[in-house]
Amino acid sequence: MKTIEEINQKITQGKAVILTAEEVVTMAKTTSPKEIAQKVDVVTTGTFAPMCSSGAFMNFGHTTPPMRMEKIELDDVEVYGGVAAVDGYLGATQESSKDKQFGGAHIIEELIKGKDVLLRASAKGTDCYPKKEFAGYINKDMINDFFLFDPRNAYQNYAAATNGGKRVLYTYMGKLLPNYGNLTYSTSGELSPLLKDPNMLTIGLGTRIFLCGSTGYVVWPGTQFTNQVMVNESGIPIGGARTLAVIGDAKKMDPRYIRAAYFKNYGVTMFVGIGIPIPMINEDVAYFASRSNAEITTEIKDYSLEGHPTIGYVNYDQLRSGYVELNGKTVKSAPISSLSMAREIAQTLKDWIARSTFLLTEPVQLFDEPRLLKKLPEISAGKNLSKDEPSCVECGLCTSVCPTNALQLMEAKLTFIADKCTHCNTCSDVCPVGVRLPFDEQ
Repeated sequence: MKTIEEINQKITQGKAVILTAEEVVTMAKTTSPKEIAQKVDVVTTGTFAPMCSSGAFMNFGHTTPPMRMEKIELDDVEVYGGVAAVDGYLGATQESSKDKQFGGAHIIEELIKGKDVLLRASAKGTDCYPKKEFAGYINKDMINDFFLFDPRNAYQNYAAATNGGKRVLYTYMGKLLPNYGNLTYSTSGELSPLLKDPNMLTIGLGTRIFLCGSTGYVVWPGTQFTNQVMVNESGIPIGGARTLAVIGDAKKMDPRYIRAAYFKNYGVTMFVGIGIPIPMINEDVAYFASRSNAEITTEIKDYSLEGHPTIGYVNYDQLRSGYVELNGKTVKSAPISSLSMAREIAQTLKDWIARSTFLLTEPVQLFDEPRLLKKLPEISAGKNLSKDEPSCVECGLCTSVCPTNALQLMEAKLTFIADKCTHCNTCSDVCPVGVRLPFDEQ
């Protein structure tokens, strides 16, 4: 057993042994997992693939006079403005109102490159935020905050896709030719972060990662995370399984490791570069970190059928060969992720650690609670949302406007003195949660 603290000490002393995921796979041909755990300190990983569930939070800075931005666009791409006065969230897949091949991912990439982007905003105007219209150019140096927040990245083992139907299908897995004309896949196999630590024994809340050429962090299990999955004979999950929510400062990112993309007749997406260091803390971690493409299996799903059912299984050696045998037919296979970029990310992260500019972090919390994926049920027609009566949160705002002091805060508790109440309803006018006091019902 080694601790992350011990590994970090070796890193700062320049004594750590660091290998990329491919290098440790080669080492495993002549070395046992136990020996790998003893000899190696860190294994670096990498992936550079389309990740639709990506986006960025921005704080544009206040206007003069101030404005509560409600409808926001960056170069004709809608930004979600229901956050705060001048905050917004730009989703990577949000399409331009004028060009369906251009979207949020392109805006994020342009901003990271330092380009100027046209911001348009409108609002109803309020007493504290009177401005109703704004138009001007922004860039990453002008705005206060610009950070990438991706709710679902680094899919553990995404299924391969094919098409047994009679027509071409345009999907997020690319163009799928009819009659099993081709097969596409996304995961980077033995370089993929969550296949090198499939049970996430070292990856959790607070794990420091390579994110688009800068430092990022794992902040939560990604959406659609599940750890209740089938595994192959090597103990590695087959299919999607676990994901990560990640965050990082987009102002510091390198545009080489983030790339806007468009899949024909599907939509906009974004390639995101992620690398995660796997500390070799014990033999179990070393075992999984050293599994090869031949030992990692994924599903093949037919996108021509409802629900995309699994019609076969394939390992990453077979996928990487360029051809897969499927239903007695030799089918061309091709990745939609970049293996060369995944290798570059793993090597870059290795170099950072070797120079002691990147240390490992101990997860604050592991993501080992059982999590199942759920299907969205259809809601019967006519069913309305039931609304509960609001209850007092005892903020005390009403006490500042009550003309008779019928409402008072006493030791942080809101007290109503009925004898002083004149039923003016001033309190109801200011209550932020809509509470109706007893005298309003008379």
